[in-house]
Amino acid sequence: MATSAQDMTFGPFRLDCRKRSLTREGNTVSIGGRAFDILSVLAEAAGETVGKAALLDQVWPGVIVEENNLQVHISALRKALGEGWIVTVPGRGYRLAVPVPDPRSTVRTGSGEASAPTDRPSVAVLPFANLSGNPDEEYFSEGLADDIITALARSRSLLVIARNSSFVYKGRSIEVKQIAGELGVRYVVEGSVRRAAGRIRVNVQLINAESGTHIWAERYDRDLADVFAVQDEITGALTSAINPAVAEAELRRALRKPPENLGAWEAYQRGLWHARKATADDNRQSLEFFRRAAELDPTFASPHAMLAYCYGWGFASGGLVPVQDISKVVEQAARRAIELDPDDSTALAALSWLAVCDGHPADGLEHAERAIAVAPNDAVAWEAKARVLQFSGRPRDALVAYQAALQLSPTGPSTWILLTGMFISHYFAGDYHATVDAAQRAIRDHPLVPRSYRWLSAALGQLGQLDAARTALRKSIELSPEQFDFYVKSRPPWFRPEDHEHMLAGLRKAGWQG
Repeated sequence: MATSAQDMTFGPFRLDCRKRSLTREGNTVSIGGRAFDILSVLAEAAGETVGKAALLDQVWPGVIVEENNLQVHISALRKALGEGWIVTVPGRGYRLAVPVPDPRSTVRTGSGEASAPTDRPSVAVLPFANLSGNPDEEYFSEGLADDIITALARSRSLLVIARNSSFVYKGRSIEVKQIAGELGVRYVVEGSVRRAAGRIRVNVQLINAESGTHIWAERYDRDLADVFAVQDEITGALTSAINPAVAEAELRRALRKPPENLGAWEAYQRGLWHARKATADDNRQSLEFFRRAAELDPTFASPHAMLAYCYGWGFASGGLVPVQDISKVVEQAARRAIELDPDDSTALAALSWLAVCDGHPADGLEHAERAIAVAPNDAVAWEAKARVLQFSGRPRDALVAYQAALQLSPTGPSTWILLTGMFISHYFAGDYHATVDAAQRAIRDHPLVPRSYRWLSAALGQLGQLDAARTALRKSIELSPEQFDFYVKSRPPWFRPEDHEHMLAGLRKAGWQG
């Protein structure tokens, strides 16, 4: 199990997650490895309830384990810590009796700690209304809101108000704007739960408290065969939807401000907006905004991470940096981001791509897996894993990772890159019809990205659709003859020889004379 790289304290105890040790007032407390992993998960939840299923999944990933194994380790922890520290929440799971300070509330620097950007978006999840007419059903509506708070709090781009603060509004009829003002948040999540005849309906909405407008709303209807499985499913769906909805709202908010009035967070958002457009000019502008964000707040890790990310991909859409210089630039920016925040998943993803470019796919996979461990809902982390698999002879495994990334970010800044990865992986897997479909989708969204036409041409050549293949080939060369020569006339270092030859075979069938 991957645990936090941060040390954590609660009461007189301290968890050293690098040494995997527990101390009480400086004295070592002996606990087993599984017990340490369980305690780490509970500590990261910062006093919130962690479901039994979630504990089993995180402590024994990919392994079927009976619940009594968990109970044995919980009992051992209670003996080691003393009674009262681990609380059983009937029917749900466990929590620590004392909340643990969230290490994500600060950004690490080389000389200490500094607050994260104060203009970061803040969210409050209000207690969900129980519309079932049965007070005994309160546990589900409260538990659902509780789980959403815990899941959203894992996002490094959000400030999430603790349950103890947002739940004071339970049963009170107060305007959302007033609640947001009292809690100091920009966004509010509210919802309701109704259970009847073996089914459950959950209505949820995300509100921009500054304007009072609804940003996003959804309704979930489910059969209630396993109440906790349904709760986990809805929580996952909600958090996957809320994060991109807030991100989109923040982009629009930043775009409304004149460039000269941007703060660090807003400059960062403007950089993301340009990055998602996937043209050479927009890539250059995104880099300018990321540099400005880093200058405005030297302790803000994300702009450095995105500098690494965009430099790593920029040459693919316009030659921002000569390929021979990319490694140095990417590594410098990524290492700076990790100095500021060791768990920045975008920086880890950039290092993963760098390792692939340098011919070290095993190191690339290690960086990608770590990015997923620290940010399982980050599309960029899954994209990093997909790229390693794609260029390591495992295209079908890469497709699974790309699908996971697209589910998390169907319209995010890196969507064009995800679509690119999809059609390359389809091609490597020999599924040329799927390659054509994915490449055409990418072209509809980003018609000026030359690589889409190159792979479309190769796939159409393999399918014998020669007229369309020649047209796509000409378009690829017209858009960027330099990029075509780089990818076709020479073999980029991240391509296996057999994969590069596979691409050339399709292009030759399309009419390329090489």
